Amino acid sequence: MVNWESMSGFFAFLGANLGGWIGWVLGARVGFMSAYMLSVVGMAAGVYAGRRAAAALLD
Repeated sequence: MVNWESMSGFFAFLGANLGGWIGWVLGARVGFMSAYMLSVVGMAAGVYAGRRAAAALLD
């Protein structure tokens, strides 16, 4: 049986990975610290977007 509440964490995980990767790729054009900082921002945005997507899909 699937625990639908845990799917929110899965979507947050996917969003964090995707957002962190996008931030790293964009920031790497400037430098290492920019890549790191944009990766952190992208990860936070990905977690937010993943949880929102899970809430929209599971309601």
